[in-house]
Amino acid sequence: MTKKPIVFSLVHEQSIFMTAIMGLLTFLAVVAFGIALAIGTGVVRWNSQWDLSATVQITNPANTDSVKKILDDNGDKIKSATEITTTEMHDLLRPWMSGGGDALENYLPKMYELQFNSSDDLDAVKQQIGTNARFLTHAQALHSSTAAGWKMILISSFVLLLTLGAIGLCISYIARNTALLHKRELEILNQIGATDSYVARQMQIIIAKICILAGAAGFAVAAPVLLLIIGAAHSARVGLMAMLGIYGWGWLALALLPIAIIIFAIWVTKRTTINILKNN
Repeated sequence: MTKKPIVFSLVHEQSIFMTAIMGLLTFLAVVAFGIALAIGTGVVRWNSQWDLSATVQITNPANTDSVKKILDDNGDKIKSATEITTTEMHDLLRPWMSGGGDALENYLPKMYELQFNSSDDLDAVKQQIGTNARFLTHAQALHSSTAAGWKMILISSFVLLLTLGAIGLCISYIARNTALLHKRELEILNQIGATDSYVARQMQIIIAKICILAGAAGFAVAAPVLLLIIGAAHSARVGLMAMLGIYGWGWLALALLPIAIIIFAIWVTKRTTINILKNN
């Protein structure tokens, strides 16, 4: 029984190793991009539900009637107005009040939760209330949560860029190493008149096969992981986390990412191979 030449065994092992590496990098790229999309969707949904909502806090009891009159006169601009009673505020503050709850009630402001028909209506009422009370939109109050969401998107995008950079380096290494392993074959092709573009095309076919398999595997593993992350966020039922989600267009973009990586890998392979041929 004859043994196979070592070079074929080495090429086979290299192919498996690089397929695994590309699969892992594709997985990381899809997960990072998916998290960025999910958080971005959450931020948009989070903001949209609060843009037309506001809280009016009357700290000076002497202004109560004035504010109430402004709200009544602008009833056509206000979709709903709910007065928060002292009892309700007491219940909200119960975890932070001990013993002195009754005394604290004397300092609690009179509050209204308002929902407006449009942003123009919100601005009009805000100007009329003026110095009579504190007018705070929910979007302003929750700005810190929104800012945290954008920071997480930036972090995910940075991880995605690092992963794409690693993919470029990995593909360049694959092309260079494969070219060196097949140096003899490349010399023969050159001697019989094969053009650099033809040789690069043969390399591109090898790399494309590796990347297609790795891309499919990476996406197949990343999709369930993203679903688990979103499911865990929804189960928290708290604030921005409960708003995370990826819809049809988002999944389409995620599916196109491995395809973009394959095209990018083929392009890098061509440039790397042609540079090697020219230098040699």
